Amino acid sequence: MRIISGKHKGRKINPPKNLPVRPTTDMSKEALFNILNNHFNFHELKILELFAGTGSISYEFASRGSAPILCIDGDMGCVNFIKKTTKEFDFDITALKSDVFKFLEKHTASYDVIFADPPYGMEQKEFEKIIHLIFENEILDEEGMLIVEHSKHTKLEHMENFSFQKSYGGSVFSFFEFEAEEEE
Repeated sequence: MRIISGKHKGRKINPPKNLPVRPTTDMSKEALFNILNNHFNFHELKILELFAGTGSISYEFASRGSAPILCIDGDMGCVNFIKKTTKEFDFDITALKSDVFKFLEKHTASYDVIFADPPYGMEQKEFEKIIHLIFENEILDEEGMLIVEHSKHTKLEHMENFSFQKSYGGSVFSFFEFEAEEEE
């Protein structure tokens, strides 16, 4: 795994083999950030990464100047790896161990970009619950974007605030944004 752009472009990150993760491939990550480049100036974006795993997506944002970044994962090994890597690279990333659903039910801050990469085997209704909680609890800024990574078997295009999706191999990125308010 490597950082593909920004201040730390090309730096390798070597997570332990025993982490319960399925990291986003470098090819998919590069495609995702090409899309985001057209929507955002990364400098000082507030980022939330859910089901953070190795923190790979957060490192990409941090390398491009985004801060602060919050990573949430239910596995202490993942959280510790993110903390270790954050210290090594001097990133403005905070990693917390928490159940993502409980976190979303209680969290009050909002973010410019939220990236969620739940386990692909999670049930459809749980994917939908993540999206619902983020919009219902106003965790996404009005001009922000939610990206959910999932398998091609999970269908999210029927959800409110769905904008578009892109497929890369067996992975799909679904993008959600607030509807543009109509001018009167």
